[in-house]
Amino acid sequence: MDLAERDAVVTGASSGIGAATAGLLAREGCSVALVARRQDRLESLADELAAETLVVPTDVTDEDAVATMAEEVRSSFDGVDLLVHSAGVARGGPVAKTELDELRTSIRVNLEGVMNVTHALLPSILDSELGDVITVSSLSARYPQEGGSSYTASKFGVNGFMRSLRKEMSDEPVRVTVVMPGPVVTELNDWEHWDGRAMDPEDVAETVVFAASRPSRVELTQISVDSTDKL
Repeated sequence: MDLAERDAVVTGASSGIGAATAGLLAREGCSVALVARRQDRLESLADELAAETLVVPTDVTDEDAVATMAEEVRSSFDGVDLLVHSAGVARGGPVAKTELDELRTSIRVNLEGVMNVTHALLPSILDSELGDVITVSSLSARYPQEGGSSYTASKFGVNGFMRSLRKEMSDEPVRVTVVMPGPVVTELNDWEHWDGRAMDPEDVAETVVFAASRPSRVELTQISVDSTDKL
């Protein structure tokens, strides 16, 4: 499926998988709305992309800010048919040694952020001939790690939210995909403590773009992407 002329929103676009995904979508001919908190990073990325871009600094945990973002994107692009959730944090630690507010941060950003943005943009996606909602989750949703309870909980929640959404979209022209990466070198984790070779953000971004480019009769519902070096 040709991605040219599709209108995409990418959250977490200021770095890592989000920035890499925005770059690949732009090269495929998409118009791309770049959504994250750091405006300077978004503007720098927009300057690098040979495509129509829209910089929309937004905190995905702020429901009002997300609503404003959605309206700005709809006005500028006259709709949205491709949403990529890549905003995320990895906060927390052992439950007995970590303040509750710190544990809640991953839930607010990783899960509630996905819910906020999906809710705000879904009406526009439903109006398209074919829409995609693609969410970057984590293999932690399958294989919980010690000290990562809040991050793991957020990704379990994301997977559940998207699985239910897919059922709700069963009679609609909207595909719902969850991409679950293993170790990736990003601002969240540089993996310098590990002897193996972690993936690059582009490795995951290519999977996201691949899912969006499938023929309209094909829906990739859940994809695991892992390093060939085993943890």
